[in-house]
Amino acid sequence: MTASNRVVLSSDHAAIPLRLAIAVRLARQDWVVVDIGPTTPESTHYPKHGEAAARLVASGDCRFGIILCGTGQGIMMAANKVKGIRCGVCADTFSARMIRQHNDANMLSIGARVVGEGLALDIVDAFLTADFEGGRHATRVDMITALEE
Repeated sequence: MTASNRVVLSSDHAAIPLRLAIAVRLARQDWVVVDIGPTTPESTHYPKHGEAAARLVASGDCRFGIILCGTGQGIMMAANKVKGIRCGVCADTFSARMIRQHNDANMLSIGARVVGEGLALDIVDAFLTADFEGGRHATRVDMITALEE
C-alpha cells in the first residue's frame, strides 16, 4: 500500500471527539486513516502528538496529516519543527484550500475549541480535495524548504 491514500490523525486530549468525527468522515471517503491517538481524556502534551504525526508524513508513510489541539496553534508549531513538514492552522475553508494550492501543505491543524464539527469537516474536505498549483508557488515553497537547511 502506498501513502497516497493514507492520512495520519493525532490530537491532544482537548480534541479527541473532533478527531474521531474526522476519522469517521475520512474512512467513509476511502482514505486509510492512521489514528495515533490519544484515546483517553487525561491531559496530554500536544507537542509529542504533533511531532509523531509529522514524522509519519515526513517519512512518506502517510500522504497527509491532520492534527488538532484546543487552538490548533501549539500542535502546528510542533509539527512544523519536523523537516519536510508544511502545516497550517485553519479555521475556514478558504485558508485550507489555499495552503494546499499555494503552499503545498502536507499537514492541516484545526483548533477544536475554535471551530465546530461541521465546519471542521468542511475544512478537512477543502484541504484534502485541493491540489498544489505549482508554477510561481513552487519557487516559494522551495524557498521555505531551503530554510530547513
